[in-house]
Amino acid sequence: MCGIVGYAGKNQAAPVLLEGLSKLEYRGYDSAGICVYTPEGLRVEKAKGRLSVLREKLDDGKAITGQVGIGHTRWATHGAPSDLNSHPHLSDSGKIAVVHNGIIENQARLRARLESQGICFRSETDTEVISNLIGYFYDQTPDFISAVRQAMARLEGSFALAILCADRPGTVIAVKKDSPLIFGFGEGENFVASDVPAILKHTQTVAYLDDGDMAIFDANHAVFLDAAGDPLEKKREHIAWDVSDAERGGYDHFMLKEIFEQPKALRDAIFPRLKDGKAVLEGLELDRDYLKSLRKIYLVACGSAYYVSVVAKYTIEKACRIPTEAVMASEFRYSDPVVDESNLVIIISQSGETADTLAALREAKRRGAKTLAIVNVVGSAIAKAADQVMYTWAGPEIAVATTKAFSNQLAAVYLLTLHMAGALGTISREEYASLADALAALPDAVERVLSPENLKKCQYLASRYCGRHDAFYIGRNIDSAVCLEGSLKLKEVAYLHSEAYPAGELKHGPISLIEEGTLVVALATVKSLFDKTMANIREVKARGADVVCVTLEETEEEAARAADSVLTVPATHPVLQPSLTLIPLQLFAYYVAVNRGCDVDKPRNLAKSVTVE
Repeated sequence: MCGIVGYAGKNQAAPVLLEGLSKLEYRGYDSAGICVYTPEGLRVEKAKGRLSVLREKLDDGKAITGQVGIGHTRWATHGAPSDLNSHPHLSDSGKIAVVHNGIIENQARLRARLESQGICFRSETDTEVISNLIGYFYDQTPDFISAVRQAMARLEGSFALAILCADRPGTVIAVKKDSPLIFGFGEGENFVASDVPAILKHTQTVAYLDDGDMAIFDANHAVFLDAAGDPLEKKREHIAWDVSDAERGGYDHFMLKEIFEQPKALRDAIFPRLKDGKAVLEGLELDRDYLKSLRKIYLVACGSAYYVSVVAKYTIEKACRIPTEAVMASEFRYSDPVVDESNLVIIISQSGETADTLAALREAKRRGAKTLAIVNVVGSAIAKAADQVMYTWAGPEIAVATTKAFSNQLAAVYLLTLHMAGALGTISREEYASLADALAALPDAVERVLSPENLKKCQYLASRYCGRHDAFYIGRNIDSAVCLEGSLKLKEVAYLHSEAYPAGELKHGPISLIEEGTLVVALATVKSLFDKTMANIREVKARGADVVCVTLEETEEEAARAADSVLTVPATHPVLQPSLTLIPLQLFAYYVAVNRGCDVDKPRNLAKSVTVE
C-alpha cells in the first residue's frame, strides 16, 4: 500500500529518495516524508499531500545534506492523512527512525504497554509503535541489530521496514514480513525499495527479500540474515526492464501509455509460449493424468484479477470441461472452502503481494490443493509460495488502475486453457489449431482496436456522457464478465457510480433503477445471444436510458438500430473476444476521467498493491 526507499551511498541521499518515491506514488500518495543522516543528526521532513508538496518544501532535496536516508509515500491505514501521521516516525528518544508498509495487528496492546513505561506517542499510526518498540529495546541494550530483532519478534501482522539509528550514521536496516521489499546493489551505493521502478535508474541488479529476512547495509557493504539471525547469501537477479518502461514517454498519463502498450505486452506474453502452433508452458506440471484427476478448479483473486477469473471460468469450462469456480480471495479462506488434493487452485495477482490472495493461497495449500500462481512480478511472495508459477510478462505497470496487466492475465489464462484442453483432448485438432492461430493474431487485433478512429469515437462519447451520475454495464455470457471490469474502470478513475449486471437479470430488479438519462453500456459480441441483448437494449431505451453498444464490426449496423451509439471491435475466436471488447471500455473510462478532471493515475483512496487485508 505504501512506498519505501532506502539509500546509502556516494551521492546526496535526499534527491535520490525523492526521485525514488516519485516512482512509487502509485503505491500511496496522501503524504510523504524522508529522514536523512545529517551532520547534526537525524533530520525528518514530511508533508501531507502529494509528493510534490514535499519536493517543493525541500527544493527537490537540495535543502538537506547527507548521504544516507530513508523515504516513504503513504496510503493511510492508521490515522488520517496529516503531517503528524506521515512517515518516517521517530522513537520517543529521537534515536530511531522507521518507515513502514503493512499493518501491525497487535499495535494497540504494544502501544498501551509502551505508554505504561512512560513512552510518549505523537501520532495515531501503528508505525510509531514500531519505532518506539525498537527504541525501548535499544535503550536497554544499545545494540541496533539486537534491538530491531527483539522488536520484530513481538510484532504481529505484515511489515516491510527501513530503519535508521542516530548512533549508527552510515547504516540502514531493512526487514520484511508479508510486504514486498527488494534490495538493490550499486557501485559505491546500495538501495532498498518496495518495487523495482524506484531504483531502476541506478541499478538493475536486485535481491528479493524473503519473509523474516533482514538486510544491514551501508554504501559499500550488505549483510543479509534470515529469521533465525543466521547469515544468508541472497541470489542476485537482473531486471530486464528499461528505465523508459517506468516513464510516461510523452503520454499525458501512465494509464493511456499502458493501454497502448498492450499489443507489445501481449506479444511478450504469448509468442515465447506458442511454438509450432502449440502452447508450450515450460515448468508447469499439468499432464493429462493429473488434469483428469481434478474434480474442480478454483480461480482465486481480488479486484480486476478476480474479473479475469470470471472470464476464465467461461473459457476453461468451455474448452476443458472441468467444473471451475471464480472466488474472491478476501472471502475464500473465511468460507470454509471444500478444497483438497483433487482441486487445482489458480491464484491471480498482478503484484504477487496481494495480502488477501496470498492468505488464500496458503489456505489452499494447507488443505492439500495444488496451487498455480499467475503473477507479473518475479520473486514476489505469491510466486514463491505457489507450487507452480506462470509469469505474465506485462512489464512495469505504474497507473493504479490496471490495463495491460489485466490483458496479460487474460493471455495467461488463454494459454493455460489451450494447454489443458490439448492435454485432455476436450477439443478437436481443428479447434485447437483455430484457437492457437487466433491467439497468435491477438496482439495485432488489439492494435487494430487502438486505431485513431476508435480513439476519436471513445473521446467523443466520453465528452458526451461524462456528466452522468449513474452507469450500468450489461451483457450476456462472457460479455457479462467483461462488463465487471469495464464498470470497475469507470468507478476507479472517473468516480462515477457504475454497476454491472448480466443483461438477463435486468428484469429481476435492476431495471427499476433505469430512468431518463441513465447511461447503459451494452456489450453484444456473443453472436448466439445478440438478439437477446438487443431486446435488453430496447427495454432500457423504453425507460429513457442512453445506450452505448460495443459489438462486432459485422453486427454494427443492426446494433445501431437499437442503441444510441456503437463502438465496434473485430471478431476473433469467441474464447478470446474479451481481450478486444475490453479495449474500448478502458479508453472510455480513461477519457471520462479526463473530462471530469480526475487524477487518472492516482485515483482517490486507491493504491496499486494492496498488501493489507
